[in-house]
Amino acid sequence: MNQLNVYLTFNGNAAEAMRFYAEALGGQLQLMKVGESPIADQIPNAGANANLIMHANLVLPQGSLMASDWMEGCGPAFDGMKGFALTITYPTAAEAQSRFEALAEGGQINMPLGKTFWAEIAGGVIDRFGTPWMVNGGEMLGG
Repeated sequence: MNQLNVYLTFNGNAAEAMRFYAEALGGQLQLMKVGESPIADQIPNAGANANLIMHANLVLPQGSLMASDWMEGCGPAFDGMKGFALTITYPTAAEAQSRFEALAEGGQINMPLGKTFWAEIAGGVIDRFGTPWMVNGGEMLGG
């Protein structure tokens, strides 16, 4: 089965963000620092970037959420997260509400949870790391 997964880039706080997502969403988290990478000697500024996250993988029932830290000398400057939202759907409204509340801790709700034309319950939040989320739950009404 083909699966679309997400890869996020953080500005030095990928480990903290991914631990937060593991707590908020559940799943199994794996973290690798630049200094632990088998290709650390091939990474520009590897010494300065040694404690940054080279690769993180949070395995969820819905797929994988992957991430790394932006590293100086490895491309254009970090410019934040823009123009997208991660969407996650749960089988029940209760689970969606619980996960939404966890993601909203320290963040900003931009669409309060409520019934929509596409789901029994849905809402939007930008979490404390700047990642935008849409959380759906219960019966999907629009398809």
